[in-house]
Amino acid sequence: MPVWKWCLLLIGAIFLSIIGYALIVSFTEVGNYIGYPSMAIIGSVVVLALYAVFVRLLEGHWPRDLRLWRLIPHTALGLLVGAVFMTLVVSIIVAIGCASVDWYGSSWQEQWTAIMLFLGVAVGEEIMDRGVIFRLIDERWNTTAALIISALIFGFSHMPNDNATWWSSLAIAIEAGLLLAAAYKWSGSLWLPIGIHWAWNYVQGNVFGFAVSGNVIGGHILAPTVDNHDLITGGAFGPEASIIAVILGAFFTLVFLFTRPLHYR
Repeated sequence: MPVWKWCLLLIGAIFLSIIGYALIVSFTEVGNYIGYPSMAIIGSVVVLALYAVFVRLLEGHWPRDLRLWRLIPHTALGLLVGAVFMTLVVSIIVAIGCASVDWYGSSWQEQWTAIMLFLGVAVGEEIMDRGVIFRLIDERWNTTAALIISALIFGFSHMPNDNATWWSSLAIAIEAGLLLAAAYKWSGSLWLPIGIHWAWNYVQGNVFGFAVSGNVIGGHILAPTVDNHDLITGGAFGPEASIIAVILGAFFTLVFLFTRPLHYR
């Protein structure tokens, strides 16, 4: 494919991904308004189907990263990895005495609403950042370029968030942008990074009560108390701006990159 045509494909795919993300947000907000937060599932399915049709029409094949036989095992593995990752980050911060967590309490309705919200966030962002940006750069150029470019775009797309700084954006690029892209490359599917992203946000915000990418989350099970060591705790932005998360994210990234099955390399 000529470079100019590939660039148009990338730009068009990003544009449609943004529309898809807005569609998921709309479904989620309408669902919350009428008391059916599970409408986020419908929005997610619709956008995943649109992504599949887009790839089929413009690239001539059905997306290999949405094979349904990988849906359950890869999503489940992703949920486990995301939950373990964020639990490790918070546990280390607490263990070294820079934070504590206490029981706060939350209703099951609040938890279900949060789970649906973060499902929509995970699907929308993973389609654009891994399914489109990472995949197209990886296929056209190489994995190293795709890792770096997609991670930086993902990290600094959080710059408009509350309490964001250049450091928080760089931290997200390293710990999450690289990790999620490496998980995508390791598995050959979107289901794994979707699961990681989904559990990462939910556990961080609605289990431990920290801000998620600078956004204060309601309906959390625990409530944190942090000291003024922002480099360790992440400060007002949340643990994603913590050096602990950056180090662990880099480690998890290397694990995925160096253990991926040969048929995905």
